[in-house]
Amino acid sequence: MEASSRPSGQQIPPGVYALLLAMFASGFAVIGQITIIGKQVFDMTGSTLNLGLLGLAEFLPVAILSPITGSLADRFDRRKVFAGSLVGEIAVSLLLFLYVRSDPTSVLPIFGLVVLFGVFRASSAPASRALPIDLSPPALLERIVALRTFSFMGGAIAGPVVMGFVFVGGASLPYLVAAAGFCLAILLLALVPRSPIQQHRPTGARQVVRDAFDGLRFIRGNPIVFGAISLDLFAVLFGGVIVLLPAIAEERLGVGAVGLGWLRAAVGIGAASTALTLAIRPLRRHLGRRLLTMVALFGVMTILLGFTRNFAVAFVLLLIAAAADSVSMFVRAGLVPIATPAEMRGRVLAVENVFIGASNELGAVESGVTATLFGLVGAIVFGGVGTLVVVALWWRIFPALRSIDRFADVRPDAPPPDST
Repeated sequence: MEASSRPSGQQIPPGVYALLLAMFASGFAVIGQITIIGKQVFDMTGSTLNLGLLGLAEFLPVAILSPITGSLADRFDRRKVFAGSLVGEIAVSLLLFLYVRSDPTSVLPIFGLVVLFGVFRASSAPASRALPIDLSPPALLERIVALRTFSFMGGAIAGPVVMGFVFVGGASLPYLVAAAGFCLAILLLALVPRSPIQQHRPTGARQVVRDAFDGLRFIRGNPIVFGAISLDLFAVLFGGVIVLLPAIAEERLGVGAVGLGWLRAAVGIGAASTALTLAIRPLRRHLGRRLLTMVALFGVMTILLGFTRNFAVAFVLLLIAAAADSVSMFVRAGLVPIATPAEMRGRVLAVENVFIGASNELGAVESGVTATLFGLVGAIVFGGVGTLVVVALWWRIFPALRSIDRFADVRPDAPPPDST
């Protein structure tokens, strides 16, 4: 669909703007809080392995629960599912505030609370990711996909920067700020209309499990969806060095909490500025090749990050890597829901969340383990090289993904793309 095909004067509905602001507030709280948790655990233990285990603690509940919560997102009001999860996240933030305020010496309760936080993230992800697609007028889908990324990444910019400054004033205070962000997101959800696609079917334990496997079967049987999701899983598994930023800031760059906050914010700045550009001028052609090329660029920037000891250079490398990742996110965020029948969207996005969202946590584990085995630089370079190997393999294994030209090519009723 070309730019000229969008009806002139068509506006994004006000409820969508409220949802986008709620996603900004949620991203602000989530990314800011995760950054500070990593900082505190590294300060308390000095262990890169513990940074990786933090990712594992958040991954496990997502991996176990996301298929089930996806079925719930298909059966109940997605606004209420999202809001209920935010209430749980507020509770975890307040518990972290109370524990850190007690001047703790053990990180085990922090790990436990991170597991609990992962439970609520598993519940919120399918509903929050499906809602913007549900509420999008078809002619504005590409724009709203980009704005969704921009909203969350805007929060990812502000969250670490604000939390870094707040942390200087008190180690426990960032968790109160995170709780306030989640509260704001709940208030904004009250302005969001009900999804017009919701279906109401009898819910039972067996049917929920059956629905979860339906999502898995659909993904496995669709080479474009499976290729796009698995590409992100393995690329981030090797290239996910964000969890190592506390160690990079301390050991390689010699900066403290404020510098760490800016490094983490560089990821959001690169991603959000790219997402805003895509919202104004969405990519419309050669989407498959651009997806693979951008993942390769992400891998190259990761390798260079491993060798630098200059804060400014590291900041720029993170900007470029995040911009490349934002382009690949834009393509995947359009491919998966467009290729999925509307009545299955919650389930498929939940499974995608296991592959994509949880891949960040698995990547954190991989980074922590390899940093322990090979050192910080070795872990980062290994991850970047692994990402490039994944791109080369996926280019050959998934020709249908590589050959996608437009989003319209992946509609369920569209003919398969030419893979020659």
